[in-house]
Amino acid sequence: MAPTRSSRAAFVLLGGVQVTLIFTLAAVAVPLPGIGDEFGVRREELILLSAAYGLTFAGLLLFGGRLADRYGGQRALTAGLLVFGLASVAAPLAPGYGALLAARFAQGAGAALIAPAAMAVLRTVFPSPAAYGGAMATWGGLSVLGATAGNLLSGVISALLSWRWAFAVPLAVTVAALVLAPRVLPAATGPRSGTGGPQHPDRRPRLDLPGAFLATAGLASASYGLVLTDAWPWTSGQVLAPLVAGVVLLAMFVGVERRTPDPLLPPRFLLDGRRALGLAATALTAAGTATVFVLFSLHLQDERGWSALRTSTAFVPFAVALLASGRVAGRLIGRYGAPAVTGAGLAVGAVGLVLLALLGMNDTVPYAYGLLPGFVLLATGVAASFAGAAVLATDRVPAERTGLAGGVHNTAMETGPTVVFALVLGVGGDAASLAVTAALFGTAALALGLTRV
Repeated sequence: MAPTRSSRAAFVLLGGVQVTLIFTLAAVAVPLPGIGDEFGVRREELILLSAAYGLTFAGLLLFGGRLADRYGGQRALTAGLLVFGLASVAAPLAPGYGALLAARFAQGAGAALIAPAAMAVLRTVFPSPAAYGGAMATWGGLSVLGATAGNLLSGVISALLSWRWAFAVPLAVTVAALVLAPRVLPAATGPRSGTGGPQHPDRRPRLDLPGAFLATAGLASASYGLVLTDAWPWTSGQVLAPLVAGVVLLAMFVGVERRTPDPLLPPRFLLDGRRALGLAATALTAAGTATVFVLFSLHLQDERGWSALRTSTAFVPFAVALLASGRVAGRLIGRYGAPAVTGAGLAVGAVGLVLLALLGMNDTVPYAYGLLPGFVLLATGVAASFAGAAVLATDRVPAERTGLAGGVHNTAMETGPTVVFALVLGVGGDAASLAVTAALFGTAALALGLTRV
């Protein structure tokens, strides 16, 4: 069934919100040095500021997904938008580092409720499996589009105005979404709905508060420990304390989930082969994209002396290639299947990463020969990989667990960059990190090619 005008409008609204969530994640990446100069804070404090949004976003996603399944996608979406919007007002008005840090934490908490709720509502917009699969193929590329837009626009805005104006984008989108949602999104489908409206009280999943606490605290603590490896050695107390605490909390979470009648994350949910491959590909693709953005944002400004504005414009071809590839990814998935498109995307992305490792870090090679080919190939590959992985990760999910699927999918997307980036940085220089990431892409593409799911 072809999408109707109303379903297309709903997808545009929900997709715009999803893009904005990831845009906000990257909104302070390029202007971070300027924020440090304005507030007079140390490097480790800037690292925490950069990670704050992602820590609460990733840590609360599973709980956000369960809230969406229990109370309905639209209620959870509205609540998340209100929290996100208020934090987006507080961030640009922050008089100092502490206030800005608190606003970033609050933005992440709102985003953790919005992301799975939006996917739950999307299920009501496209109720048939074929239509939902097609929508998810497009949805998969929205996050990397948001990250690219965040890197592009944050540099432009901070150069022309101030880093504070970068928060005007999430605020404007939030207000628009709150105003348009009642008109564009379908009405709640009734008391027994698992997605658009709240479930019947007898069928609502319990909230599993102990599991929610352990998952949130464990993911946030472990992620923070990994983030600190940028400034401290792995054997330092600054890294080991939160890392070990995070691992212990996550181990406790696994134990609690095995004994809880209605767990936050049912263990069997991750045993589906297609879903596991989709989540792994999502995490790896997000990690590769984030690695390139971080390394080249720093390299172009610190090593080549480029301005923030020029650095942002260097990623314009990446955005163009991403959009072009994303437009055809859905049709390719319909013809060749999600595993084949995901694997092919990872393989193309691996070639792009190899070119960036060999030529991109060489200051004597012009941009047109050193960076441009790698950026175009990587963007082409990750758009296809994200699209296919989103279909794999959400396929065969019952309607009453759509919020859970959204939470797990977004958790993989948020934690993947933190884990992989911390690991690949330990192998040596920037070129070596890109080469290792390329090897991971190639290995995953080979695994998908050999696996039948």
